[in-house]
Parts: sequence; C-alpha cells; structure tokens
Amino acid sequence: MDKKIENLGQISGKVLLFGGVYSNLQALEAIKQIAEKENILPENCICTGDIVGYCAQPEETVQLFKIWNAKSIAGNVEIQLSEGATDCGCEFKKGSRCDGFSQQWYPYAQSKLSKDSLNFVDSLPDHITFNYAGKEVIVVHGSYENTSEFIFKSSPWKTKAPNFLENKYDVVISGHCGLPFQDEHEDKLWINPGVIGMPANDGNPSVWYAILDDSQNTFSFKHHSLSYNYRLTNKLMQNGLLPKEYAKTIITGIWDNTEILPAIESGLQGFGVNIN
Repeated sequence: MDKKIENLGQISGKVLLFGGVYSNLQALEAIKQIAEKENILPENCICTGDIVGYCAQPEETVQLFKIWNAKSIAGNVEIQLSEGATDCGCEFKKGSRCDGFSQQWYPYAQSKLSKDSLNFVDSLPDHITFNYAGKEVIVVHGSYENTSEFIFKSSPWKTKAPNFLENKYDVVISGHCGLPFQDEHEDKLWINPGVIGMPANDGNPSVWYAILDDSQNTFSFKHHSLSYNYRLTNKLMQNGLLPKEYAKTIITGIWDNTEILPAIESGLQGFGVNIN
C-alpha cells in the first residue's frame, strides 16, 4: 500500500515534538501550554501518533488536538480506528497482559469517538517530512515500513538504518515504544521524544517531549520532562471500564509489566530516564 506522506517543506523556529497522547486530555492541555509559552506555532508542533489510547477522554482529546491545529501522523491506534478494526494493532503477544488490557481500553475509546473525530484520525498521514536547519527529517510511528514495530535505544542500528531510506533522510523522529531516547550513527540521528500520555517507566509521573532549535543556525534538540495534572487523569481512569493497572501507572510512573521491552530497557525500570 502506498504511504500517505505530508511534506511540510522548509520549516524554521522551534519545533515541539511529542507522541502518545493516549486520550490523556490533561497531558495534552499541558503540552499545548508549553507550545504557547515557548511561542511555538501550531504548525511547528508535531505528534508521532497514538493521540487515542489508554486514558479516559478520547473524544475530548481528539477535539482539542483538532482545535489546536497541531500536526500528527497516524499511529497504529488511529489506523485501526479508521479501519473499524476490533483491536489496537499494537502487535502485543496474544494472551499477554498488554493484550488483555487492550481488550478493555480499545473498545472503550472506539465507543466514545464521534464521527467527526473518526474522520479526523482517518485524515492523518502515515509520515511527515520536512527540512530543518539543512537536515532532511522524516517522522515515523514505529518504523517506516511497520507502524507497530517497537524500536528502542538498544535496538541494533541495522534495524534503524532502513528508515533513513538509503540516505534520503538525515534524521528520523519516531514514537510508539513509549520511551524517550536519541541514537546517533555516523551522520544519522534517531530521536524519540517520548510520549505524554503515560510515564516512561522511570518511577516518575512526569512525561516526556523534545524541542528542536535552529536559533544558532544548526540542528539542535533537547528532551524535556512535562508535569501535568496526573491525579485528575488517574481519577478519571477509575471508571470501571479501563484497566486499573494503567491508572496506577499514571501515579507511580512504573509500567505494570515490561513485556514489550528488550532486556536493557527492562532493567532500567524505575531508575529514571538517562538520555545521552
């Protein structure tokens, strides 16, 4: 199937990068406030997908995102919702805890979204490309070929390399795995800004995003943590329809399980985020 790609052309000024809103309205409100505080235009705010997910306010979250007019690609959740699929498309192992939880939150999200919101998620491109400070950049969710592929800091470079499409791109910005990181190899750069809808399994309820900056006429970026009203998010998730384990994670910053994580990332659970 042909990829739907939105090319933003040459962009300049600060660029806000984030992913995985996961129906967390409070986190989306907080990241929007960061954009306004930093004077970052909506068209320079880019989400790596999965606007919809584990939390309690999918409809409100999509509508705020739409009103904000920020950019986003489609995550696996948006693709599945657009196709009327019966699961989230995360490729969780059948019978795993994550698979079981998805059978609670995905139908809940599906049941709450209006036709207008479904039309919006259906309109999202598979990838976004742009030129920034002399670098060609592509935004993917999991990987270029597989929206649901989990790629981590510890994933071998040979897994990451094809996403640069034989040197067509200098920078890949990704999402999906839920953990912020950066990885450089020769003159290629991989950035995952992290997600704002769930903590990074680091023992802290704060979440993660990144900002690109070309003010020195060079391509520079920095990861940042984001504080938001996570107690309200937790309270709203305790509705008897969503996994109570995910509601707990919102508070503790610790994932219920590390099924999707490679050994290195699994071993870092609760030890904070170290980005270098």
